[in-house]
Amino acid sequence: MPRWTIDAPRTLNFDGVAALRVRLISGSVAVLSADGKPAVDVAEVSGQPLLVTHEAGILTVSYEDMSWEGLLSWLRPQRHTATVTITVPKDCPVQLGVVNASAVISGMSARTSIKSVSGEITLDGITGDIDANTVSGDLEAQGVDGGIRFKTLSGQLTVADALLSRLDAKTVSGRVTGDFELAPAGTVQAATVSGDVAIRVPASTGAQVDLRSASGRVDTAFEGLLSGRNPGPASVTGTLGAGDGRLSVSTVSGSVALLRRDPAGEAADGRAAADTGAAANGGPGGMGAAHPGSGEGPEVGER
Repeated sequence: MPRWTIDAPRTLNFDGVAALRVRLISGSVAVLSADGKPAVDVAEVSGQPLLVTHEAGILTVSYEDMSWEGLLSWLRPQRHTATVTITVPKDCPVQLGVVNASAVISGMSARTSIKSVSGEITLDGITGDIDANTVSGDLEAQGVDGGIRFKTLSGQLTVADALLSRLDAKTVSGRVTGDFELAPAGTVQAATVSGDVAIRVPASTGAQVDLRSASGRVDTAFEGLLSGRNPGPASVTGTLGAGDGRLSVSTVSGSVALLRRDPAGEAADGRAAADTGAAANGGPGGMGAAHPGSGEGPEVGER
């Protein structure tokens, strides 16, 4: 099996890469789609050398004895860091594991699997399914066309400018923020303990809606949905458009905001620019994190 030990800046070129596996502790890694010959460019490395292997079409960039399953065992203080850029074919499946390194993955069309302890992950232009697990690391996804599965303790999920066939997000205290289109018959399921959830979808969205919070607020900018709290958990239920999709959010103490994006990009009910801006404070598509339970959320009224 061809293998290289990298302890200084170096660039390696490869033929026939069918899958990529990356394990990194600290530093940064960028995985980019490219039409040319696959390459690994190590711009900086310190501490333990990187180990690069290429066998049966699988390109692996890691450390000796560092496995996908044993990623958490590297949580003890480490001085191993590297800055790596990897280019592979667009249809190459990617498996990425980081401890506290940051990562960017761009332009891939195959399945992307991610594990992160505290490293921040940025995804851009991914058209395959995404499966991400973090402890406290945040995930930002832009231009995604496909499905996202995200599970975390306290990491935040931010999705913008996406067409989603499926979103499955589970957090304890992490916030979920999304500004996206739901594909026909697409599904959104978000569950948190104390994390807030803020979602904005086009006014033309068709979905069965079920939003619930045991002790937090539930707000929506869509007309015609049924709200309830007398007394008991706050909820908003009903059908949007043709109702072919599903939009379900449940939380214990977090708050929920469902916002509407009109075709002209104006706010849902005429108070829009002010309402959406108040819900925002810098998230995707101007909607931002929404902070629905902070008192700074959209003035669309509690449903």
